[in-house]
Amino acid sequence: MQNNRRNRIAWLTGCVLGVCLVSSAAMAADDTSAPAFSNKLLLTGGVSQVEGSAGGGLTPWAVIGGYGTGDEIGANAFVTHINLPDYHVNEVGAMVGLYNRVEVSFAQQRFDTEQVGAALGLGRGFTFRQNIIGVKVRLFGDVVLDQDSWMPQVSIGAQHKKNNQAAVLAFVGAKSDEGTDYYVNATKLFLGQSLLVNATLRMTKANQIGILGFGGDRNNAYKPEFEGSVAYLLSRNWAVGAEYRQKPNNLGIAKEDDWYDAFVAWAPTKHVSLTLAYADLGNIVIKDKQRGLYASVQVGF
Repeated sequence: MQNNRRNRIAWLTGCVLGVCLVSSAAMAADDTSAPAFSNKLLLTGGVSQVEGSAGGGLTPWAVIGGYGTGDEIGANAFVTHINLPDYHVNEVGAMVGLYNRVEVSFAQQRFDTEQVGAALGLGRGFTFRQNIIGVKVRLFGDVVLDQDSWMPQVSIGAQHKKNNQAAVLAFVGAKSDEGTDYYVNATKLFLGQSLLVNATLRMTKANQIGILGFGGDRNNAYKPEFEGSVAYLLSRNWAVGAEYRQKPNNLGIAKEDDWYDAFVAWAPTKHVSLTLAYADLGNIVIKDKQRGLYASVQVGF
């Protein structure tokens, strides 16, 4: 157990050191006379959300991923680690933003149960793997250009999720090992106040965002859940903020709590960003007070 903790701390340390090295190289490259990839402002494309879409760490925003504008294509790839007292999550993914109108994303999550897996008879380190394909479409508004209006940028999206542990999910009461979330969100940037506000309404049947399947003995219907983010831009490179994500409670044997986080994001260039957060994920299966560090590195253009 102690060795496992050391390995996870080493992973996080390597993550931070790696992004510092990559960002240093990227800043040097930005000092050359090469043409810019995009005209978007830093951090206005969001970071990579836990399910792969552009947004905050916990919830998607209405922005389209990457720094592509109306006649450009942008793309990002990311690595995320969530370190909790009794579990950990590793995630990789990528997204492509097409002409500031359509975003397509893919993410793979690996949820490691550590000692809890042994206590449940699944085996120490039993892992749930989930693949997520996302699509987001901007309907109207522009988060940067609409500064003379109260109109936010508004998008709709879907995230289809497939879990690899169908038999275990059925045993705990989940009705399916795959499902699709649908959402609509609005994001408004107040440049004069250096403030970004986002609100998302998600229709979902996912248990722990799909890691424990979809639907259950308590509920098997889509329910609307609210998600919100607030970010304050300290400078063109730094942002701090907080998020809230409402969760359903479909399984009788696995109480589910709402999620919260407080984050800091650093984007030294348009090619690299690092997000660190303290996340409170509440109860997960038989373990309460799952709070810990969320770290994500994103590279792209």
